[in-house]
Amino acid sequence: SIEENEVYLPNDELWIYEMDSGLWTMHLMEGELPTSMSGSCGASINGKLYIFGGFDDKGYSNRLYYVNLRTKNGTYRWKKITNFKGQPPTPRDKLSCWVYKDRLVYFGGYGCRKHNELSDCFDVHDAFWEGQIFWGWHNDVHVFDTTTQTWSQPAIRGGDPPQPRAAHTCAVLGNKGYIFGGRVLQTRMNDLHCLNLDTWTWSGRINISGEKPKDRSWHTLTPIGDDRLFLFGGLSSDNVPLSDGWIHSVTTNGWKQLTHLPKSRPR
Repeated sequence: SIEENEVYLPNDELWIYEMDSGLWTMHLMEGELPTSMSGSCGASINGKLYIFGGFDDKGYSNRLYYVNLRTKNGTYRWKKITNFKGQPPTPRDKLSCWVYKDRLVYFGGYGCRKHNELSDCFDVHDAFWEGQIFWGWHNDVHVFDTTTQTWSQPAIRGGDPPQPRAAHTCAVLGNKGYIFGGRVLQTRMNDLHCLNLDTWTWSGRINISGEKPKDRSWHTLTPIGDDRLFLFGGLSSDNVPLSDGWIHSVTTNGWKQLTHLPKSRPR
């Protein structure tokens, strides 16, 4: 099976897609290279690509790296952020990130915690009692301010937070951070929530009128204009790769499935 032959891809490569030409180019990286990982979370802000977390041969990570994409000499160099202030999230992978103002806002993911780090925002999946290490899903929110290099955890001021999850997806419209779907235990979800990134208030599960996408994880969610979200693909509850596309209107709170996608669409 594929799982039995899984390998980590090289950690010294950066692939860039030129949209006008439709060509991919590979650049060898320099600097403080992250280890080869899966499930890391990447986000671009002010010309820099940040990656946080992930899983490697040694376990879960809560390290943060960035690379300046606006290099003038064609050299891309990773930098590990070590002189940060505040407390970073616990090690995890398969989390999501909203980019808002000069901040990276992280939500959820799967990872590990020590016994004294357990809280209501953590859904325990498994435990190694001898070392008092617990694995499970998160629904906490953490903020990294890229201008001050400071980690913080905002006080959520209201609303029902989403269930802890991983492999969900997120997008920003205005000052609202949306998340859809994801996985906890063997369950995949199709719920939509949003967090006000100014007041730190959750919407609760958004009531949807009409049809909606099926449960899934590993999908994408992309903002379109000021009031719509485009959802594509993912992995179903039956572990079947999906290739359907949906548009969500935040004005009407309705989903509409796209019916004229190309036959050669990806999964």
